[in-house]
Amino acid sequence: MPEAPLLSEKPRLRGVLRRTVPFLRPHRGVLAMAIGLGTAATLALTLVPSVVGWAVDRVAGRDGEGLGFAAAAFAGLVLARLILLRSGEIWLAKAGERVVKSLRDLVVSRLATAPLRFLEAQRSGDLLRRSTTEIADLASFVRGDLPDLLSVTGYLLFTTILLLVYSWQLTLVVVLVFLPLSVLVMRWFQRGAGPAFAAEAAAQAAVAATYREGLQAREAIVSRGAEDQWRERFDRDAAEVRKTALRTEFVVLRTGGVTLAQSVADATILVFGGGLVLAWGLPLSTVAVFVVAMRQLFDSTNQLTTLIGQLQTSRTGLARLLDLLDLAERPGGSGRGADVPERGVLEASTVDFQYTAGVPVLTGVSCTFPPGSRTGLVGPTGSGKTTLAKILTGLYPVDGGCVRYAGVPLEEIEPDLLRRRIMLVPQRVHLVAGTLRDNIRLVPDPPPDERIARALEELGLREWAANLPAGLDTPAGDSLSAGERQLVGLIRAALVDPAVLVLDEATADVDPATGDRIERALDRLHAGRSLIVVAHRQSTIDRLPAAVRLESGRVLAGER
Repeated sequence: MPEAPLLSEKPRLRGVLRRTVPFLRPHRGVLAMAIGLGTAATLALTLVPSVVGWAVDRVAGRDGEGLGFAAAAFAGLVLARLILLRSGEIWLAKAGERVVKSLRDLVVSRLATAPLRFLEAQRSGDLLRRSTTEIADLASFVRGDLPDLLSVTGYLLFTTILLLVYSWQLTLVVVLVFLPLSVLVMRWFQRGAGPAFAAEAAAQAAVAATYREGLQAREAIVSRGAEDQWRERFDRDAAEVRKTALRTEFVVLRTGGVTLAQSVADATILVFGGGLVLAWGLPLSTVAVFVVAMRQLFDSTNQLTTLIGQLQTSRTGLARLLDLLDLAERPGGSGRGADVPERGVLEASTVDFQYTAGVPVLTGVSCTFPPGSRTGLVGPTGSGKTTLAKILTGLYPVDGGCVRYAGVPLEEIEPDLLRRRIMLVPQRVHLVAGTLRDNIRLVPDPPPDERIARALEELGLREWAANLPAGLDTPAGDSLSAGERQLVGLIRAALVDPAVLVLDEATADVDPATGDRIERALDRLHAGRSLIVVAHRQSTIDRLPAAVRLESGRVLAGER
């Protein structure tokens, strides 16, 4: 099997919006309402220059009543635009939040079910940034910049149509003078924007990953006196962020060339329009419409150049997010979960596995674990015990051979059902912020307090829990030792009641008293289920009637 794919530092930007369309379809009703209101608000603003031209004609004809109607129409348009714009922004924010929430939920779902090899292959800081910061940035763009972007784009389109209606000659002047210069400037910007924004995003992800890794390894860094080396690495990554951010700013400055194009177009319209008024009798109101409309047109263009920078940032973040969603998707099983009995034989047949191509970790491993058996996985460090444990629980797919439960290959069992049939308690049980009770409930179908109490009694851990500072309400952070974290894992296992329980070094690096408590709990937990223990302590090995011995990724001996 190929190595786990790595997230791209610079994912492809082409087709990002097209790839986002499937996420928009469930919200098309709200989006249509938001776009409709925004379009109406933009249209109201587009008609303002026409009202100004009408007013100029009324003044030229000394029509006071008509001037009053023009003023009323102007006020009505401004008020209508305000109401429509705010309503459109509210609906767009609602639609945007729904889209962002669906993306956020999908990211959480994909990461929760992603293959373990994929998660382990990524830098944790990069995963964290893509699943939190970049989604938050996208939400901020949707709330703050997307309404302006749609309004400005619509105004540019409607104003161009309006100007064509009034004078195709002056419109042609605007197109021939302003448009080529603006296009050249924006193409210059686009050529540098893609690489610049992608490089900045990648640099920010790298510095976040380095910072996170430094926090996670702070004890090792301090104990080994490696603070200077870590600081140099962090400073190097931070310097790259500054370098890429400066490059991005220089690219954004290119959009300032649009202002020069505006000035040239303004001067040209005044000269050419004035000539048409004097020579061909063009209405003065038409020139007034062009002057007002072009001022708003240029203001919109300036705003658009700013928004394009924000759009490029969001587009890059969205591309990185889609890259994560694509790679983190786990292929579904074949749906045979209903055919898998509660108890069955777990069997590995000639299993091969490698993390890196050409470097085998397990070779031809075969072993069988009948229902109700108790077996140790024994061997020196690096022999493949933990890897085999993860393969037996379906967390790693094999490169060769097969692992079956009750005769069914693990990859054909529905993942949720597989987790209920075979459960792994890792060497370091992960705890989340909250109480001990909150952490014990991190199982399918969180149990009530009565069920937790029964599990504690069944495992002989009721007294241990009662003696904690606040019982089950004790904060579960650093107050629990490594051994006590293992007890939390065993309690979770008792609540899930798996057919096969796999423990990875359950009694390693724990004090003797806690180790004895874990082993007594294991004796009680074993009833009716297969128990596979990655054994470290000799006392644990001696308590197990069978063992699979590994050395250099191969089985040396079968059951004893």
